[in-house]
This record gives sequence, C-alpha cells and structure tokens, in this order.
Amino acid sequence: MQKGWAGALAVTLIMLGCSGKPSANLGVREGRLAPCPDSPNCVSTQDSDASRRMEALPFLGTLRESRKRILGILQGMERAEIVKATDTYIHVRFTSRVFRFVDDVEFRLDETARVVHFRSASRVGYYDFGVNRRRMGEIAEGYRKR
Repeated sequence: MQKGWAGALAVTLIMLGCSGKPSANLGVREGRLAPCPDSPNCVSTQDSDASRRMEALPFLGTLRESRKRILGILQGMERAEIVKATDTYIHVRFTSRVFRFVDDVEFRLDETARVVHFRSASRVGYYDFGVNRRRMGEIAEGYRKR
C-alpha cells in the first residue's frame, strides 16, 4: 500500500510541475531567436543542427500581411495563448490537454530577408514525441494555404 501512495504522490508532483517556467532565452537577441537546447523537443528555423531545423516561411505579401496571417492561424488553434505580439515578434504559449505541458512558440518577422523565422520548444522534459515539429508543420501548411 505504501508503494501506491508514493507512486500517486510522484505523479501528482510531476503533473503540478508540468507547466514549467518560461525560458529566460525567449525573445530576439542580435536578430536571432535563441538556439534550441540539446534535447530533441525543440525545432527552429535558425538552428544549425539539421535534426532540429525547419525552413523559414517566406513573406506572403507585406510584413503586416504575413503577421496577420500568422495571428489568424494562431487564434484559431486550440489551447494557444498569444502572450506577446509586436510588429516583428510573436510569442505564443501552447498547453497540452491532459498533462498541461507548456510549449513556447516564437515567430520573428525579418523584413530584410522577407522571411518568418520560428522556434518551438517544450518547457520541461526531454522528448516530445515530435509534437513541436508537427505543430510547426501544421502552422506552416496553414500559412501557405491561407
């Protein structure tokens, strides 16, 4: 019986701590989003590691039109909360349904290169079963079709 209580306590503590704290690396520094950590639960258009890299999105129209397109997609997604949106930067927090895991997604609209860079990373854990890559693939697909 004691083992059961210990296991239940461990699960409860894990679930309560799943949201994690936002990374201190959020935001744009020197024109770049933060690099991904060594864990496989992050993807970025600016990462040098091919296993974590995705292609940036081209501007579709002006910076303003591209930004509006991204915000429209994000506003239609479940469990997405737009934390910050400026002319050239968007930070969104996604929360998983069951365990309430939080992923931080950032977009940097680069008017000079006319591309949208992004980074999507889990706050806690090591492996995300490809959730961040799939999410960003869905956003990219919606962006191109919209």
